[in-house]
Amino acid sequence: MNLREELNRAGGFKNLELLAKQVVEGFIAGMHKSPFHGFSAEFAEHKIYNQGESTRHIDWKLFAKTDKLYIKRYDDETNLRCHIIVDNSSSMHYPECNRFSIDNLNKIAFSALASASMMHILKKQRDAVGLSVYSDAYDFYAPEKGSERHHQMLLNQLSNVVVSKSLNKQTETYTYLHQIAEKIHRRSLIFLFTDMFQTATDEVKLFEALQHLKHNKHEVILFHVIDKAKELAFDFDNKPKRFIDVETGDYINVYADTIKENYEKAVGAYFEELRLKCGQYRIKYVEADINKGFDKILTTYMVESQKFI
Repeated sequence: MNLREELNRAGGFKNLELLAKQVVEGFIAGMHKSPFHGFSAEFAEHKIYNQGESTRHIDWKLFAKTDKLYIKRYDDETNLRCHIIVDNSSSMHYPECNRFSIDNLNKIAFSALASASMMHILKKQRDAVGLSVYSDAYDFYAPEKGSERHHQMLLNQLSNVVVSKSLNKQTETYTYLHQIAEKIHRRSLIFLFTDMFQTATDEVKLFEALQHLKHNKHEVILFHVIDKAKELAFDFDNKPKRFIDVETGDYINVYADTIKENYEKAVGAYFEELRLKCGQYRIKYVEADINKGFDKILTTYMVESQKFI
């Protein structure tokens, strides 16, 4: 059963672990087209050898096949600590979905499946992962651990986030990022999934909070989750529509073509400013279009995790 069929059969995210496994397997199958050529089936049990490390555990058989040096991992070895942060505000539940399919993921479903896919790799590599979920409150926190019980708890939490309606939940990103930063004490790789649409729009406070996440030598990757066709290109037919702010309830009745040009300029400028600001603060910015699949997410994870270890 392929990913599309499994999503349709489940009618949602009832088997997130299986879906994540299929996403990762599909990604690995395509790795021969990427910079990771020769590092596919074995990647879950090895890490790249770094100069200065002991040569005791180099896998010479893998070296003969790939002409690259990799070190074997062992059951009790944890090389990476990762903390995933998911924005669960109402805007992340756009577009509204009553039945999910691979061609019909809203932003929160995309974020949950992307997170679960990274967790699947972390689990196979015996690394530790934690999770935070926030909206108008700090909804959930779990520290970084690597046990099977912990993994299943995080999957269950992500599933619940997707299927639970998030009605009129406003976003106070900077408030909760500060709280999350205070909880992550050991050096970690931090992935933040958010659409960056906030009720509170103080840009200075937002980037102060993102900078706070980088304390203790953490590395921060911001996955900017968007429905690019709708939220950037404003691709709507020119019929009278009511556009509603799902976080505040405010609305405007308008023909799409009336505001399309000004909207694209304003939102495009905002997104570009986010990208530049992230560069200024040395935060990795990755555009995550929910209609483009997961390869970009997992490639970013692979690159950043190898740099981090």
